Amino acid sequence: MTSTAPIRLLLVDDDPLVRAGLTFMLGGADGIEIVGEASDGSQVPQAVAESAPDVVLMDIRMPVVDGLTATEELRARPGAPEVVVLTTFHADEQVLRALRAGAAGFVLKDTPPAEIVAAVRRVAAGDPVLSPAVTQQLITHVAAAGGAEDRKGRARARLGLLAEREREVAVAVGRGSSNAEIAAGLYMSVPTVKTHVSRILAKLGLNNRVQIALLAHDAGLLDSAQEF
Repeated sequence: MTSTAPIRLLLVDDDPLVRAGLTFMLGGADGIEIVGEASDGSQVPQAVAESAPDVVLMDIRMPVVDGLTATEELRARPGAPEVVVLTTFHADEQVLRALRAGAAGFVLKDTPPAEIVAAVRRVAAGDPVLSPAVTQQLITHVAAAGGAEDRKGRARARLGLLAEREREVAVAVGRGSSNAEIAAGLYMSVPTVKTHVSRILAKLGLNNRVQIALLAHDAGLLDSAQEF
C-alpha cells in the first residue's frame, strides 16, 4: 500500500491471549495501525463506529455473537470495512458462509505472522486473500453436505442477469485471474475489465471478487466446458 495513511485494523477475538498475540504481530508491522479490539461479535458495530477500521480481522467462533453473524451484519451495511475471517479449520462450512456474506478471505490461526500481515495488506488494497485452488478445495469439501444443484440453479439464474462479456469476466475472476490477465485473455483494456467487474458487483449486489468467484463456482462455469 503506497498511501502514507496506515491501514486501520480492528481485532475481534474472544481470547485475550490471541488478541495480545495479534497486537504484537501486527501492531509493529509497517503501515498497519491497530485501532481497536472487540471480544465478541456483539461488540463489532460499536467498535467499527468508534474506530472506523479499513479491515476487520474476525474470529469465526465466539460465544455470544459469532464471527459469521457479525460478518453478515457488518458487510450488509454501506461503506463497511473489509473482513478477513480468522479460523482454526480452513475446510469449514462457516468459513464458506462468511465468504458468501462478503468476507474478503480467511487466514488460519497458525498462519505465519508475515502471511497474516500480507493478507491484511492485500485486502486493504482491494485484492482477495484466497487463491482459486483454496477456494475450490473449500467449496468441494463443503458441497458434500448437499444442496449443490439448488445452488447451481440459483447461481445460473443470477448470472443470467449479466451480459455475455460480463459473464466471461466473471468466469475469469473465478479462475483467479488478475485484471491484467483478464484484459490480455479477453482482448480488452484493464480499465474496461475494471468497469465490467464494477458492473457485475452492482448488478448482482455483491461486495467483492471473492463473491463473484463463488457464484461462478456455484454455477459450474469453471468446469472445462464453461457452457451457460
